[in-house]
Amino acid sequence: MLIALANHGIADIVCSVANPSEQICRIPTERYGPMSELVEFRHLKYIAAVAETGNFTRAAERLFLSQPSLSKQIKDIEAELGIKIFNRTPDGVVPTPVGQMIVDYAIATLHGRSHVFRIAKEIFLGKVPPLRVGFSPFVNSRHLQAFRASYSRHFPECALQLSGGGTVHVLQRVERGDLDCALLTLPVVGPNWHLRHIASSPLVACMRADDQLAGKSEVSLDDLSTQLTIFRDPDGHPSAHSRLMQLFAEAGSSVQISCSAATPHDIQLLVRDGFGVALVPEDSVLQSDVTTRRIGGVEWTVDTAFVHRRGAEHPALSFIDKYILAENSLSPRTSVNPERPQLSLKFEIPA
Repeated sequence: MLIALANHGIADIVCSVANPSEQICRIPTERYGPMSELVEFRHLKYIAAVAETGNFTRAAERLFLSQPSLSKQIKDIEAELGIKIFNRTPDGVVPTPVGQMIVDYAIATLHGRSHVFRIAKEIFLGKVPPLRVGFSPFVNSRHLQAFRASYSRHFPECALQLSGGGTVHVLQRVERGDLDCALLTLPVVGPNWHLRHIASSPLVACMRADDQLAGKSEVSLDDLSTQLTIFRDPDGHPSAHSRLMQLFAEAGSSVQISCSAATPHDIQLLVRDGFGVALVPEDSVLQSDVTTRRIGGVEWTVDTAFVHRRGAEHPALSFIDKYILAENSLSPRTSVNPERPQLSLKFEIPA
């Protein structure tokens, strides 16, 4: 909702959530224009300073303004927006419930400006170190290519170093500081990881093109009960394997692992050579002589995320998370029903 404040008439947004006791007015956007035309950047500094100090006098001192001037400008902003941003009380100044939205937006915008300017200066001075990115072979190559292109566009002439490996190995290297971040399939378990979901793909059955199951438009778990024998190596990503086994158990189905492989390429080789059926993401690039079918009755997905340690120091990481990945710009996200079982675990992903 706060993002929308910058793109739409703010009166239309806040009036729909305002408490009637706040006496919020609906301001016609055709007369006053969107928020970007009503409020200048300096006004955001005024709002943030008043909120942080809780006092007009102290805020004015911080801003090198007179107290009457600051008080008048805040009142003018409130009048223009039709919003009571602050309650004036004998104990100080506090944001109203709707005003807190504006305060949060102001503080975030000010912080974002400082961060962008700092990063821009470091890029200009050539002080941004190479970004060392790990990736799993189970991450679709299109996501890597899109990430590389987006990073190069935002960080021109800044080196990007890619390093592939199994999920466990990549996470160990990020943990040690040998890598700055990674693109990995979920789940990634542990409190020290910051995760940003970037893509989802349905999990489908992969079989030989001449397999009897290929004659169906979709297959069931019962169809797969004896033929689903090829799996990703459990040691390569133990938490993903455990979650997959859990999903089968919840669906009342059991599996027998006869073959395992460490890469998508080797999984498809085993399928092509007749060792059984496997599960792969629907957006996989398929080798010749193999095909895929959706699995009826379940809607499982393989999810990909941008991962780094909380508190990691590379200057580009927070910019990537806030601006490059903020709207899942690397790949269109598959629509996900929140009530259906997911291959990945659910995570609280910080904004």
